[in-house]
Amino acid sequence: MNSLKTRPLSLSEVIEVTPRRFGDHRGFFSEVWSELRFAEAGIGTRFVQDNVSVSRTKGVLRGLHFQLPPAAQAKLVRVARGAIFDVAVDVRPRSPTFKRWAGALLSAEKWNQLFIPEGFAHGFIALEDETEVNYKVSTPYSPEHERSIRWNDPSIGIEWPFEGHPVLSEKDERAPLLADVETGF
Repeated sequence: MNSLKTRPLSLSEVIEVTPRRFGDHRGFFSEVWSELRFAEAGIGTRFVQDNVSVSRTKGVLRGLHFQLPPAAQAKLVRVARGAIFDVAVDVRPRSPTFKRWAGALLSAEKWNQLFIPEGFAHGFIALEDETEVNYKVSTPYSPEHERSIRWNDPSIGIEWPFEGHPVLSEKDERAPLLADVETGF
């Protein structure tokens, strides 16, 4: 029996993954990543790097980011503390779902994860203070291949569950529209 429950989102390549938790009076144990278990579930990506992001306050928005080929990244995103609204945007111009987005609420409480394949930009907004996000990537970070897209690009139309203006980095504040970015896919 596989220890993972999977659910494709509106973009079928973007998959919500929920690992089983085995608990008793002490707490719980969960296998959040296993190359074998994920392959059995149809996700055969190999990951080479783990990253951690901590957002001090609710409303911190990170993204939308992706890397150009040959350094394109698949990601497996999970929340260790707090909650986020996590988004993937198809940036492959020849794809029938180009510019479409899918999103999911990820939280430490729900214990779910999001698999985002290569060819998708990724971003999230913290829904709680002190939110910690852990994510695996399939290729190392490459500054020369990194690209950003504006978080509120009207041609994409992401429905962020947040009132007001999010807290952004300078890079994300200046990010161009998707129409002005060569995606490499």
